[in-house]
This record gives sequence, C-alpha cells and structure tokens, in this order.
Amino acid sequence: MPDALDRDTLFGDPTLTGLQLCRAYSDRMDAWLGALYADADPPAGVSLIAVGGYGRAELCPQSDIDLLLLHEPKVDVDRLAERIWYPIWDEGLKLGHAVRTPKEALALAADDLDTATALLSVRHVAGDADLTAALDENALALWRKRSKRWLDEQAKRVQARHAHAGEVAFLLEPDLKEGRGGLRDVHAIHWAEQAERVMLEGDDAAFGAAYHVVLAARVELHRRTKRPGDRLLLQEQDAVAEALGQPDTDAFMRSLSAAAREIAWRSDEVWNRVESSIRGPRFFRVSRDRELAPGVVLREGQVELHHDADPVADPLLALRAAVGAAENDVRFERGSLHRLAEAGLADPFPWDATARALLARLLLAGPPAIDVIEALDQVGLWVQLLPEWAEVRCKPQRNAYHTFTVDRHLCVAATNAASLVDRVDRPDLLVVGTLLHDIGKGYPGDHIEVGIDVVAAMADRMGYAPDEIAMLQDMVRHHLLLPDVATRRDLSDDGTIEKVAELVGSGVTLRLLDALTEADSLATGPAAWNDWKAELVAELVERTAHVLSGGSVQELIGEGFPSDAQLARMAEGRQLVETADDRLQVISPDRPGMFSRVAGVLSLNGLDVLSCAAHSNDDGMAIEVFRVASSVSSVIPWDRVVPQLDAALAGRLALSARLDERARTYARARRTPGAPKAPSVHIDNELSHTATVVEVRTEDGIGVLYRITRAIAELELDIRSAKVQTVGHEAVDAFYLRDRNGDKIADPAYLTEIEKAILYELLSCT
Repeated sequence: MPDALDRDTLFGDPTLTGLQLCRAYSDRMDAWLGALYADADPPAGVSLIAVGGYGRAELCPQSDIDLLLLHEPKVDVDRLAERIWYPIWDEGLKLGHAVRTPKEALALAADDLDTATALLSVRHVAGDADLTAALDENALALWRKRSKRWLDEQAKRVQARHAHAGEVAFLLEPDLKEGRGGLRDVHAIHWAEQAERVMLEGDDAAFGAAYHVVLAARVELHRRTKRPGDRLLLQEQDAVAEALGQPDTDAFMRSLSAAAREIAWRSDEVWNRVESSIRGPRFFRVSRDRELAPGVVLREGQVELHHDADPVADPLLALRAAVGAAENDVRFERGSLHRLAEAGLADPFPWDATARALLARLLLAGPPAIDVIEALDQVGLWVQLLPEWAEVRCKPQRNAYHTFTVDRHLCVAATNAASLVDRVDRPDLLVVGTLLHDIGKGYPGDHIEVGIDVVAAMADRMGYAPDEIAMLQDMVRHHLLLPDVATRRDLSDDGTIEKVAELVGSGVTLRLLDALTEADSLATGPAAWNDWKAELVAELVERTAHVLSGGSVQELIGEGFPSDAQLARMAEGRQLVETADDRLQVISPDRPGMFSRVAGVLSLNGLDVLSCAAHSNDDGMAIEVFRVASSVSSVIPWDRVVPQLDAALAGRLALSARLDERARTYARARRTPGAPKAPSVHIDNELSHTATVVEVRTEDGIGVLYRITRAIAELELDIRSAKVQTVGHEAVDAFYLRDRNGDKIADPAYLTEIEKAILYELLSCT
C-alpha cells in the first residue's frame, strides 16, 4: 500500500497558491494513484486516465477526482477498479469514475456533450500509455467531426449557465466557476477552440492571465472552507484576500472583478462569432449594410466604422458608434473597436450639446447600453470619456443590501431609468444624473457630500447650464431622501412632508427623484424594492407634490387615524384582536408595554413589522394597527399568532425567555461585512410638529423591536406611530413618541434617558 496522500501538509503550505498549488496537488495525486495502480497487479491493456479538471492538472483542494479506467475488450478490470476506487473513498475524496472500453467511451462522447468535453482533457496517469494516446486522438477527431452540433449546444448552455449563476465581475457573492466571467467560461472557449479557430489575436493570453486570478480565488476558497463550493461568500472574502497577499479585501475583489470582466467580454465575443459561423453568411444576405450615422454602419449584425472614418478627425465618432450599437442592440465589431481605442478620445473631450445628447441617447437605449458601455470600458474609452469613472470601476460594495459593484450598479440604474422617462420633464438629466448619483463612492468620505462636488465639476466640464448642474447635484444630494422618508417616517405628519418639500424645492426635481428612486432601488438588490416600498414612495411623492403646489397634507389624508369606525370599536371597552391579509389590529385597555408585547409575539412567529400606528384615548383604551410581512412564508399564520397575542396581553406568555431561545436557535454564525458595528440612537425634535422622532439603527435580529419598545415602555412613553425596516443586516426603526401628557419630549435629561435605555436593551443582548 502506498503512503498516505497527506493533503493537509500540502494545503498547509502558504507559499503554494493558485495554479501552483493545483499542479502540486495534481502531481501528488498522480504519484499516489500510480502507486495504487501498481500495487493492484493490473492486467495488460488497461490505462488509468485523468479527465476534466484533474485531466487539466488543475485540482483545487475540494475538486472531484475524475477518473476513467480504460480497458481493451475482454479484459477483466473489476478487481482493479475496486482496489483503486476504495482507497480514494477512504481518503474522504469525492470520486467521479467510469470503466469503459475505447469503443464505449467514444460512443458515449458521440451523443453526450459532458462526456465529449471531458475527453478533451484526458491525461495519462498509469498503465498503457498508447491506449490513452489513442483515446485522446480519436476523441478530438470525433469532437471536430460533430463540432457544429456541439458548439450550438454549448452556446445555449453558456447562456443558460449565465442566467442561473449570474456575473462574477459584478455580484457581491460571485460563483467563481459557473458564473459569467468564471472558470467554466474559459473551459468552454478552449473546447470551442479545439473544434475550430474561434479566438482572435490576444484572446488566449488575456484569457490565461484572467483565468489564473479567478482560479487562485477558488483555490483559497476551498482551502479556507475545507468544503466544495464555488460561491465566494462575504464572510470568506477577507481570509481569501489575506491568503493571496492582497493589501485589503476591496483590492482583491477589484482585481477579481477586472479579471472576470475580461473573461466575460471576450467570451461573449467568441460565442457571438461562433453563432454567426453556425448561422452562416446566408443569414445576413437578406439585408444590406445600413448607415447608422456618419462613419458608422450596421453590417452583418455588428456596428462597424467605415474604412475611411477617422476617429482622430471626428472626436464624436466613438459616441455615435456606441449609440448605434445600443439603439440596435448589437455588438461592436472588434476591429472597429480597436481602431477607436488606438486613436483614443481627444483630451480634453470636446463636450458640446451634440456630445451631451449622444451620451443621453446611449443611456436612453436602456439595457442594451450596458454591453456597449462594457465594450468601451474594456478598451479604455469609457474612462477617457468620464475620467472619474476610474474611481468606481470594479469597486465592490461589501454590503448584503447591494447586488452589484458600484460601476455596474450605476449602469443598471441608468438603463432602468430609461424606462421611466415619461414621468419626468428632463429625460436627459434623469439618465445622466442616475448614472452619476453614486460616483462619490469612489472617493474617501461621505459618498453623497463628495459626489455633489464631483458631479458639479463633471457637469461643468461637460457644458451643462448652471440650473442643470444644480438639478444634477440635487439628484446626488437627495437620491436617498424619498426611500428613507417613505419607509422610516410617518407620512401623515405635516412636518415630515413639509420638510421633504422644502428640501426638494420644485416639482421638476421631485419627479426626477421619484424616477431615480425606483431605478436605483431596482438596481440595488431584491430587498431594495417591492410593492410596499413603491406604494409608500408614491404616497410620499403625491403628498409632497401637493404641498409644493400650495396644498396641505391633511387635505390628502382623508378620514385619518383612528377612523370613526375604529373609535367606535375602542368605545366598546373590550380587548379585540383582528386580522386581515397583512394587517393586525389590536384594541385593548391601555397598559405599559402593549406595543412591545405585540411586537414580541410577531417576532416569535417570524413576522417582520413594516409599519405601525397607535392611539390611546381618555377612557384608557388603546389601538395599535400593524402591517407585517412573513420572513419564512407567503402565508401569515394568524391562527397561531392570535392565541399567543391574547396570552401575551394577559401577561401569561414568557416573551423574553421565548425570544432568547429562538434567537439562540437561529443565531447568525458570523458577523456579515456591512452590518452595523454598534447600535445607535438619533433623536429629532424638529421633523414632526407633534411628536419626538427617535431613530434606532442596530444589527437586525430576533426580538430587536421587542427590546427597543420595552425600553420605551419603561419610560412611560406613548408610541404614536412606527416605521420599521431592515436594510441588508441592519434594522432601521423610527418611532414617533409622546410623553404621558401627549406632548413632545423637550427635557434634555429625559431625552438622554431614552437613548440610554434603548442602547442598554440592545447592548445587553449582544
């Protein structure tokens, strides 16, 4: 029996990273398997062959060991297979194995794409080397013979894989293998290249350099987690960056993003050429070349420059070509793109009304503009057009609330805005302002404050008029205003709406901010926009517009809260718990901690409070109306919640103990990057005319709302209304409070006690 594989020693060597470790592991595996094979007394006419990733000598620490035991017909290899497979399993390795004759292997490769591609990476490990060489040669010949079929199927698989796994370059937690721009894309290109020439000059070297960056990240991910998997989660990124010697995690993620972008962009081009080749030249004969703009033509499904077009003499040629590609949803022809790149853009770029209009048209083309901008960016033209873009290029947003890197977020937001132009007075300012609203994230300091100055300088250089620059700055300054107020403030409060109207200043700016809010939220992530948030923002916009036109908030509110019907129910003087859809109404004799008890029961049942309104009367009755959402199901379990509420209101439910038990059961294993480091309390006595607004930010968790409101109840404060929101892993809760006399809290010492009580509750449970 050969010596143990001893992977721990190999993986514990920090000097081995990336491809170097893969090769060392593959070599050690070769030697170990070779010894197993020799000890098994193998018969003649057999070879042990590595296929797939092992065949490429790219074994990552948690890779499958893919082996083919190839044998001549009538050679019995059952005993040999057992003596090889079982030691591999005993090592705790995942084995992909097959036992076939050459004829069987080739027959399967003729009809199964996975087998066909696996046999493109065969490598001899032990046994009859001539048998391995013959399989290698015949498998390649068969692949080329069926190339049209296989390339067509592979192209479809690539698209499906991308749709499922998403982007490596732009996602917060990318799939390093299957994602667009990941390792599998490079494998697929090399398989295609073995069928026919698909890469252009420079592609192979570019793929290779980028591939090694992504592979190194996968190696460290496997080494650190000690488990298979290719999704680079937030909590693993710090350790992977450190192991690879990166100065910090942001630098590592930017380098990973840049590498994946290189792979994705070139891969898209390759498959575009492959699909064109499969369709053949007759596909394009139905249409002649079409001139899109001076010097720009649409030819065979791509945008090309006229042979006599001169990018140096015509400084707007690149922008016109980009607009042509985006508006027709086609790619740049590689040669034309390189002509533009070699010429470069004029420095300074001659911004005038035509150039500004072309930039707006590019963005107004919608989602097709993203690929066009990516092409310009890959050859350095986009940064020449907007030099400040270099600061956000590939910049990660290490916060679970965000899906994309900063640059991709801005592009997606701008193209989202293109579908909302019917809401605004200035479509051009909408898309340009949306493209630049987060540009400040590339610089130190508060991204809004920095962004206001950066956008002012950019807009001035681009030739916008002073009033237009002011509107673009307002889009940066207030891009979080509407969603923050809508989800965290009481929209029936006059002071809140008046403050928003004062900040916005005009209906033109309000409409720009409304469209920007939706476009930005949709580009942020799945948690950033939903029907509830859209409804609240629409309500805020309507009320603010009304105030800007000279009206009052109360004219829009109608019956108000509590309604006459609710007051009549309160007058009955008895406890009522009523539910309907996502709403809960509780009427009960007023008592300290009523809100806290209801919030605790909701938390016990996995229900998130979105908003709440509360009122008490002189007869000692109180009403609270909650709007909730389930974190685990689409159905709210009111049949379980209501009995628990009755028990809690009667003081017969051990809420604190139950919540602590639930918190231990569902505790988050590790702090996720982007989560708040410590809770904070902010008190505002100016926002509302009738209540003190207390905003609490803390890491989200089970029972957080219960603990905050328990602290408020201890100080005998009434909660008039509340807005509760989770932003990524952060709870952002706002409470409109009054003292026992129904007044705002003015005493500074009392305000200090409120802050102290809330912080104590939150810190004591961490």
